[in-house]
Amino acid sequence: MLALHTPEGTLADVASTRLTQAIITGELIQGQKLNEADLAERYGIGRGPLREALRQLEGMRLVKRIPHAGARVVTLDRDMMADLYAVREALEGMACRTAALRMTDAEIDTLRLLLEKHAEQIEATDGQIYVQSEGDFDFHYQIALGSRNQMLIDLLAGELYQLLRMCRYRTSRLSARIRPALQQHRHIVDALTARDGELAEILMRRHISGAWKSISQMMDEEHDSKTITYSRSKTASSR
Repeated sequence: MLALHTPEGTLADVASTRLTQAIITGELIQGQKLNEADLAERYGIGRGPLREALRQLEGMRLVKRIPHAGARVVTLDRDMMADLYAVREALEGMACRTAALRMTDAEIDTLRLLLEKHAEQIEATDGQIYVQSEGDFDFHYQIALGSRNQMLIDLLAGELYQLLRMCRYRTSRLSARIRPALQQHRHIVDALTARDGELAEILMRRHISGAWKSISQMMDEEHDSKTITYSRSKTASSR
């Protein structure tokens, strides 16, 4: 029997999509307390669909509910990011190795065409932004599906997907990484085309390891900047 979508269910899905995008892009900042009344007014969402949307976001790990303190946007601290990228490197490397054997020629051709669309988007921003849209337009998502391994798909294209997108968004505007990342994607597709699973896995692992190094460096610079600002502020206030 087919499941029927109730109007509230549909509204909750729409609300979930809107809030997910707001969290990923930083419109709703990390650690921010989510007040239902404020969110309902801000996004024009009914309280019922909003509560269901927040439950969905908890399942995606984008929202954390703290007893007696309410719901907050997840905070991606260094330890959490390091753990997530270590898991991502292992899982996506495995997915890439498997996809080299299981993707059809047509699917690999489609993946190559997708990268040409990405190249056009990058050039349209003069190499400043490489944001991949969700799902079919997401290179990493497509490789996860191409693995034909349901466990990997459930994790990389399901349970962890939006959290990974939130992490990846941080590197999407690092100009020094934009074009190299696209070139790395192309090399991965070349390995898939050659049906070289070992090389495909190595290239994907290097790609993700490089992304983590960029994020780690960026987090260090942000920390140093905040420390300097705080120190100057404290010095000025003591005068």
